[in-house]
Amino acid sequence: MSTEPNSIVITGANGLLGKALCETLLAENFKIFALVKKVPDKTLSGIEYVSCDFTNDLDVLESLGQVDVVVHLAQSHRFRDFPDGAEDIFAVNVASTHKLLEYARKSSVSHFVYASTGGIYLNGKSAITENSPISSASQLGPYFGSKMCGEILTQNYSSCFFTSIIRPFFIYGAGQNRSMLIPRLYDKVSNSEPIELQGQNGIKINPIHVKDAARTVFELIRKPQSTTFNMAGSEILSIRQIVEQIAEYLAKAPNFDFVDGEPKDLIADISLMRSRLYDPKCTFKQSLHDLVR
Repeated sequence: MSTEPNSIVITGANGLLGKALCETLLAENFKIFALVKKVPDKTLSGIEYVSCDFTNDLDVLESLGQVDVVVHLAQSHRFRDFPDGAEDIFAVNVASTHKLLEYARKSSVSHFVYASTGGIYLNGKSAITENSPISSASQLGPYFGSKMCGEILTQNYSSCFFTSIIRPFFIYGAGQNRSMLIPRLYDKVSNSEPIELQGQNGIKINPIHVKDAARTVFELIRKPQSTTFNMAGSEILSIRQIVEQIAEYLAKAPNFDFVDGEPKDLIADISLMRSRLYDPKCTFKQSLHDLVR
């Protein structure tokens, strides 16, 4: 683009990544429309919050006027609740994506960023590139399947504007829902509960701190391109290593429950992210304070 973008719509702005991205963009003087299901009690100064339920019509979009970029981070909170939550999963993860893409097309938006997930890939021993195999439809399940549908919808609008897809791997940070992997492990160690491991070490992952994730998305906004990016951290850690670092921080002995089975790693190759966008800086050990309740 010839000029820097300055106005942006962010869905899921109350979420972990959404909040961090809003803070990053505020520091860069962006005009931000934050689409949220519920306006938070504690708002960020300089952001225009717009109440929007993605399970219903998105007529509110028409009132926003001209914006440069749409970043679609919102996802269904019922992603683990199938089949009872299937309607919500479809409405938020698929139908709303289509409506936002149509809004972007009609409003002459120049760049659409869609947040998918690294969970769509087949696990394995090798680092996963953006061209690695995707799990079959029967293996994806309803949540990952809905994210894959969102990717396909987004890619089909690449003739209308830049369409960027990010596939995050295990984002963590302050204020995260305690049901997510990293805070869940922290709480188990804190409560002296056993952590189940396949083999001696469990799977290996490379989690990314939310500050690094937000900076990556910011750089993507600055450098629009119709590309898919893995988004993960620079450290590769086994579940055992993660738990042991948490245990050292809490001065507690970890409690492991070893089970049979071959761990299937989920390690993202972030070469493309590093070369085109951002090289993550935060280490897990230095970020452990962010996991405290």
